[in-house]
Amino acid sequence: MEITRFKDVRRYDAPKHYNMRGLRLQGFDASASTFAWTGLSHFLPGGGAEMDTSPLEKIYVVIEGAITIELADGETHLLSRLDSCFIPGGEARAIRNESNTVATMLVIMPYPEGSS
Repeated sequence: MEITRFKDVRRYDAPKHYNMRGLRLQGFDASASTFAWTGLSHFLPGGGAEMDTSPLEKIYVVIEGAITIELADGETHLLSRLDSCFIPGGEARAIRNESNTVATMLVIMPYPEGSS
């Protein structure tokens, strides 16, 4: 078993994200996990991620605050504390924190091919 202490986690920068601090909880340089990695994203008010797609599946779990997920067709969904969503590979999405408080979200994803 490998334990990652929150006091020891490292920051990572996610492409196309803004006003967001990402912390790696598991996988990559945080643990020997080979099937997926887990990050914790803190979105400042007005923070988010640009509309983008990737071939990888994603699971988002909102831990605190609220996050708006917008799909490519303009459909939006507000996720509040302990709400979660699964985004299939290839589905475009944008993320926004439209509130005046920090929103915190757990992100679980498989590794990009060849990077685990």
